[in-house]
Amino acid sequence: MKLSEMFASLSRSAQDLEQRMGEWEKDLSQRSAEWMESGKQWLADAQKRDDEMTAQLKGYVDQASDQVKAQWTKAQGEWDAEVVRIRGIADGLRADAARMSARERAEWSEAYAAQMVNFAQKMQEEAGKALAEAAEARAQAEADKKPG
Repeated sequence: MKLSEMFASLSRSAQDLEQRMGEWEKDLSQRSAEWMESGKQWLADAQKRDDEMTAQLKGYVDQASDQVKAQWTKAQGEWDAEVVRIRGIADGLRADAARMSARERAEWSEAYAAQMVNFAQKMQEEAGKALAEAAEARAQAEADKKPG
């Protein structure tokens, strides 16, 4: 193989690589936009569910006894304070991540999102337990009302 043929081959390979990298970058950009849109939709859906749950919860509390209302108000205040604390931690972590390279920030954001999904699943599990307890307590209250 002549030296000129070798350089021509290397040049073609480099051009092919540049083209592939361009395609990969385009694909990644498109996926990034899809992921962003998916995240925004999830956030909007989560806000809607939160609003629905808040309205439902308000209905429950409005019908509750004063003792239950007082306990709920205390718990709600503590949970709200915990959410503010966690958001503060997240803001600090994001500030640290802002100093990373774009690739590291992407990896960090993906890991953070996975962690938050995991946390949300744990909270959903807790909510499921609370719903089961509520159903059992409601059934017991109904059974206690019936003359026996």
